[in-house]
Amino acid sequence: MVAGAIYTAVAFLQRSETLITERCTAVGSGGDDLATDQAANASLITAVAVRRGLPARAASIALATSMQESKLRNIGHGDQAGPDSRGLFQQRPSQGWGTTAQVMDPYHASNAFYDALVEISGYQSLDITDAAQQVQHSAYPGAYAQHEGMARAFASALSGQTPAGLDCSLRSPDTAGDPAAVTAKLTAALGDVPTSTDGRTLIVEADGTQAWAIAQWAVANAKALSITSVEVDGRAWNRQSRDGWQPAQVPAGQVRVTVADAPAS
Repeated sequence: MVAGAIYTAVAFLQRSETLITERCTAVGSGGDDLATDQAANASLITAVAVRRGLPARAASIALATSMQESKLRNIGHGDQAGPDSRGLFQQRPSQGWGTTAQVMDPYHASNAFYDALVEISGYQSLDITDAAQQVQHSAYPGAYAQHEGMARAFASALSGQTPAGLDCSLRSPDTAGDPAAVTAKLTAALGDVPTSTDGRTLIVEADGTQAWAIAQWAVANAKALSITSVEVDGRAWNRQSRDGWQPAQVPAGQVRVTVADAPAS
């Protein structure tokens, strides 16, 4: 009977896992959730803005643009209007955005977009769709407006302006995580930050807005990096809880990112 009960419990948990739709949501997004790969790309685009010292408004414009142009995916093809368009922003090598390899590099593509954006006088006071159009010169100039709510919500959360503003619903990791891999991805996105490790936990020294930007970057990348929990500023996100950010005891001035052990065989 005990063995039967254990089998039933395991089977129930396995079925529950398969029923989880892996998505990420941001406070104020109006139900416009992102798939996990879209959220990871959104976190990178926003991190580049944060690293450059740009306001969350710049990230909002970039996210709305990328959603319209590529559905926030790093696609390797264009369309009839721009057959050489590539990447997160569908930038065209023939129009001076860089080589094909460069526009397919999300870091280059994001920086190239912001390089063009900051040249627009008063871009922060423009409607998102107008600023996006001045960068992209699209044949459909009003199309960016439909993504403004999503873009503002995710940019605010991922830049750290909205604490506990990002949540992702995920299944259990199927591979072990690596704190060194998290560190490499984090520093590539947000720059050098003081880090150390404690077993399977990466400890980042940060506070305030920076801490929340790092923490919510980690949540957005939890699927790919097998992250199981993120702790910051008296709150914790746990991959298994399904309850979003909850109160927790967290040392001041730290972001703690824990990765999964190897799954049981």
